[in-house]
Amino acid sequence: MAKEKTLAVIDHLIERYPVLSSMKEPLITTVDTIINCYAKGGKLLICGNGGSAADAEHITGELMKGFLLPRRLDEEKKQQLMETCPEDAAYLIENLQEALPAISLVNQIALGTAFANDQAPDLVFAQQVFGLGKKGDILFAISTSGNSQNVLYAAQVARSFGISVISLTGAGGGKLRSLTDILLAVPDKETYRIQELHLPIYHALCIAAEQEFFGYTE
Repeated sequence: MAKEKTLAVIDHLIERYPVLSSMKEPLITTVDTIINCYAKGGKLLICGNGGSAADAEHITGELMKGFLLPRRLDEEKKQQLMETCPEDAAYLIENLQEALPAISLVNQIALGTAFANDQAPDLVFAQQVFGLGKKGDILFAISTSGNSQNVLYAAQVARSFGISVISLTGAGGGKLRSLTDILLAVPDKETYRIQELHLPIYHALCIAAEQEFFGYTE
């Protein structure tokens, strides 16, 4: 269970976006699930199309480096760097940041085009889930309609191999609903408005994860 201050991030989100109040329970469950995944050495695999592809990249960026906190290296890692590369250790220690492991499945251009050309274009995400995922990881599936076929296939593969699926969708959740462990379906059906609500949600999730592992901002 996440710390109280971590879960307060969701309360702050709903204060700013009251339209999301009906989603409080699944949002809290999502925070707990992501934190448990990271605590056990897992990672997030993130996919989506179009604007949701941009969101996948955005989320990866917030998790893989400092977002609101500096995420300084611990003493053990500093010592490893000093022993291995003493000439550059100070520079590396000053600039490297602790990461929450996340992989965007939308940016593998060579793999994606090769697999689409040689095998099946709508299985590009599924192939990466199959190749990169392991039991205990999370597939964070983004689809405003909940019906994106390549995302659905990725979710099927994830569920088959013990990878949890968290889906961020519009109202109803579409076909993803039945393939999802946690559904975050924002209460809107217009694509651009759905996307406008997706951003503060995933920002809050990234903030919560960062605060749980790296401290708290005032």
